[in-house]
Amino acid sequence: MSTTTAPPAPADSTPYVLYGTKGSGSAIAEIGLTWCGQPYRVVHASSWEDDSDREALRQLNPLMQIPTLHTPQGEVLTESAAILMHLGLRFPAAGLLGRSEAQRDQILRGLVFIAANCYSQVTISDYPERFTTSEQQAEREAVRQGARHRLHLHWEMFADQFPGRPWLSGEAPGALDVMAVIVSKWSGTRPHLEQHRPEFLALLKRIEALPLVAGVHARHWP
Repeated sequence: MSTTTAPPAPADSTPYVLYGTKGSGSAIAEIGLTWCGQPYRVVHASSWEDDSDREALRQLNPLMQIPTLHTPQGEVLTESAAILMHLGLRFPAAGLLGRSEAQRDQILRGLVFIAANCYSQVTISDYPERFTTSEQQAEREAVRQGARHRLHLHWEMFADQFPGRPWLSGEAPGALDVMAVIVSKWSGTRPHLEQHRPEFLALLKRIEALPLVAGVHARHWP
């Protein structure tokens, strides 16, 4: 979990302040906060939107990645998986990390798997120029396509290891369901799963229909 000292939150803010934008990974943090019944305020910020509060985001998170979360304790949390872990540990009654140690361990394993093996490939697919010294468009496109190939392979592996019994988090939906349903929206993952892991895609759609997920999803992808 990445933590740094943050500047004081504005006096009129709710306890949690979330830096993010629509259609992004900040939906993961919003679902987690809603799941745990925690009020929050969203600061419109991203690295790619000139009309957003980019400087505030940069001060809190030099990588300018979202979601970035300012906690009531004055800390900054980055990384979607770490934010879900924080919420699950801080508010255990919400059940984000399961109801038993065995469930928690598998949820944590799955969160790290998605962060390390899927989310990372999305970044390469979106910004291939960051991962090659070549200025040739064809070579950058080759990097993009290679990342997408690995991404889809990793999702196949995830689907095989976490089949959903009946949910990814175990007997009840939780943090792993939240992470998977959002990260799987990008870089052609859903069409690939429709062809190669249709049962897993059906599970993702069940997760997407959960009221706590559907409300946030509708705001991000109206």
